[in-house]
Amino acid sequence: MYDRLKGFRDFYPREMRARREIIDTVEDVAARYGFREVGTPALERTQMYVDKSGEEIEEELYSFTDRGGRDVAMTPELTPTVARMVVAKQQELSKPIKWYSTRSFWRYEEPQQGRYREFYQTNVDIFGSSEPTADAEVLAVAADALTGLGLSPEDFEFRVSHRDILSGLLAAFDGDVDTTAAIRAVDKSDKISRVEFFDHLEDAGLSRSEAEQFADLLDSDDLDELVAFAGDDVADAVENLRNVLDAAEDFGVREYCDISLETARGLDYYTGVVFECFDSTGEVSRSVFGGGRYDDLIESVGGQPTPAVGFAPGHSTLPLLLERAGVHPDEELRTDYYVLSVGDTRDVAARVARDLRERGNVVESDVSDRSFGAQMNYADSVNADTVVIVGERDLEDGNVTVKDMKSGDQTQAPVDDFPGDRSSPTYDDFA
Repeated sequence: MYDRLKGFRDFYPREMRARREIIDTVEDVAARYGFREVGTPALERTQMYVDKSGEEIEEELYSFTDRGGRDVAMTPELTPTVARMVVAKQQELSKPIKWYSTRSFWRYEEPQQGRYREFYQTNVDIFGSSEPTADAEVLAVAADALTGLGLSPEDFEFRVSHRDILSGLLAAFDGDVDTTAAIRAVDKSDKISRVEFFDHLEDAGLSRSEAEQFADLLDSDDLDELVAFAGDDVADAVENLRNVLDAAEDFGVREYCDISLETARGLDYYTGVVFECFDSTGEVSRSVFGGGRYDDLIESVGGQPTPAVGFAPGHSTLPLLLERAGVHPDEELRTDYYVLSVGDTRDVAARVARDLRERGNVVESDVSDRSFGAQMNYADSVNADTVVIVGERDLEDGNVTVKDMKSGDQTQAPVDDFPGDRSSPTYDDFA
């Protein structure tokens, strides 16, 4: 026996049925907004991630030197890859570019609740629009996907912030402040004590009193107060945040959005509005997913200046919220029909199964030469709604037997008229 690797997961059919429903719902919502699916490789050059995040990122990568001597890494995220793809065909792609993709990623991290070394995300991105409506549309896709999965407005919230408000507030303090370090401290402020947060801000260049004042400003929902404190350093960002929230109102998703300046998002390439989705009850203690604007990334990888915004629900954390809210998809296997063959009836049974499948039904039949009882037990184990019994004696009379598995009732139906012109014939059609 071989043990499964730490941080990796197996998904058996019941689990995959629920996962598929979640993924399909998210993708279907994105497609209805006009996002197009793309496919991306599992390997990229390691240097692409080093250039974006620094040498320390290599400690988190599954990276190696391939047989051609190239330093490559299994992709830890999608955004650099789609940025590379945009640059490769930037002149011929119609703007805005709206893409989505669901796939697996790899990071060598310590596994914990909702976090694995191999994980799955659906990325949804818009390239080529700096308008607040693009940010709002991303929020709308995210909200519609969650409500499409059965969640209500009471189940989740989007904590919305703006990276330029944070940097503008920091710039308003005297002294040499390491803005990147301070924003990283903000990003983890809900995971550490207040004292530790102040310590990190002091390390970034604020005095203790300035750190306390900065924290008080973050706690304020009054955007006018921020402008009064920092003036032009935050005025444009505050206006942009308000415009995004106004557009979210037009999209019908403003009710899900709360201003939360403590939300910073850890990745350094975010440039404008950022948001994170949280469980409103707090039972799921970590962020479910997040997103935001990253207007400088395309240019940083060699392309023309191209604004961009997106989000990426993770399929490890999203189920935690669905389970908490009691709306996680059913994991029961479902089969519309089991066609049971008794005796030398395989040709007729195969024809019946084929006709039912052509009508879009899920149909199973015997492939193991099992007895009548064994076939019935199997039909029950795969939750078949209806069993169609094709037996030699029934066929002599020109019939098949149609059995409703829930009630146990059964009746006969003419074999030449089954399924006939019916898309999903049941016991009731012949009783």
